[in-house]
Amino acid sequence: MSSEVKAPDARAAGPEVHPVDEILPPGRMLVASLQHVASMYAGAVSVPLVVAVAAKMSPGDTAVLMGGSLLMAGIATLLQTLGIGTFIGSKLPFVNGVSFAGVGVMLTIIATQGGVEAGMPVVFGAIIVSSVFGFLVSSYFSRLVRFFPPVVTGSVITLIGVSLIPVAYDWIVDDSATGTPEPKSIGLAGATVLVMLLLQRFTRGFLKQVSMLFAMVFGTLLAIPMGLADFSRLDGADAVGIPSPLHFGAPQFSLPAIISMCVVMLVILTESTADMIALGRIVERDVDEKTIARGLRADALGSALSPLFNAFHASAFAQNIGLVVISKVRSRFVVALSGAILVLIGLSPAAAALISVVPMPVLAAVSLFLFGSIAVSGIQTLLQADLHRGDNALIVVVTLGAGLAPALSDGFYDAFPAWAQIVLGSGISTGCLLAVALNLVFNHLGTKPGPDPVTAPVTASADPAPTAVTRSP
Repeated sequence: MSSEVKAPDARAAGPEVHPVDEILPPGRMLVASLQHVASMYAGAVSVPLVVAVAAKMSPGDTAVLMGGSLLMAGIATLLQTLGIGTFIGSKLPFVNGVSFAGVGVMLTIIATQGGVEAGMPVVFGAIIVSSVFGFLVSSYFSRLVRFFPPVVTGSVITLIGVSLIPVAYDWIVDDSATGTPEPKSIGLAGATVLVMLLLQRFTRGFLKQVSMLFAMVFGTLLAIPMGLADFSRLDGADAVGIPSPLHFGAPQFSLPAIISMCVVMLVILTESTADMIALGRIVERDVDEKTIARGLRADALGSALSPLFNAFHASAFAQNIGLVVISKVRSRFVVALSGAILVLIGLSPAAAALISVVPMPVLAAVSLFLFGSIAVSGIQTLLQADLHRGDNALIVVVTLGAGLAPALSDGFYDAFPAWAQIVLGSGISTGCLLAVALNLVFNHLGTKPGPDPVTAPVTASADPAPTAVTRSP
């Protein structure tokens, strides 16, 4: 018998698959995908609900907007995660949904046109043209990536997480008929948080990865005896309901509306660029100009198709970035399956109603984890920046200070013109633009200053700080 031991064939093993391109077992993939759907559902339907309520739409029209928004969120997510060749899609674990950036403009257009019947076709026409504009400028816009060093990306990522936290508390308030949070709503949110913490602390492996979904199921079941679960939305919901294309009529094109929506599109491109850079650091995959351009084209293409099915601009959902951090599941195919599920939900009013049964306090509880995780990722990125220099620290201070204004002070910019509110009303966009501008002033224009003699540490190393990629906690 030969004692020769054959060495393993490295070629047979093949190259190592990056976690972003990993295909999980079917069961794990389905549960992880459902977490993404559950975490983004409230945000996906919030914009159509806000527009429908403010414009005094009928329940039927409201349902059309919600179904179209979920359907197009799924299609836009598939465009981002799977892509089309090497031209469209970032191929990152990105969930897309309806952007809040255009709410004010859409309501203004509807009001100036005299109501929903005349206003919605103008809204959809402006969205189509602005999305084509965004598609055409995506390659040029992506070149701004070199102006997003750690001090900029860290500031923006932290701002994204911190500015979203008040949204979670608003969901608890919105669940109350009195407009103030009731003790049982706060208790339900607290119980959901406790279950999530226990699962994170005492479980391992797959159960730990899907702890958010289990916490949501627990919270929903607990809400039943507390009288906080509303199952009436399931009554009369059809199993299948194909959205009617162009429900509000053929798109109409108005130059003022188009110009306003093009500004909204630039805001969306700014937010998506920051989100892609943030997610790239979290999943440890380089995000270069080409990747950003492909991702922006996916946003723009999804947005251009959305009006055909009665939906609005599509953009990346920041809360799902937090879910990637918590679950540590970085596979884009998990998120692609989430997109397919969203398409099915958009085609099934009964499925949409089932997910909407989850009480708002429960969604608020899990969202606190998501938003907080984004902020922590931003802080980790800031650790790579040279904050001993006073001007870099100043960039962080001004970015957070200005960016949090609309989140912490409701109506802060209400006295400004509508066109100004488009940009200023989005704290993330304002902070991102400020961070980039301040970085240009302090670190690119003129002679680059040396370390601040007051704040620089005496024992500072002469070597530059390492630029290791931020790792998920």
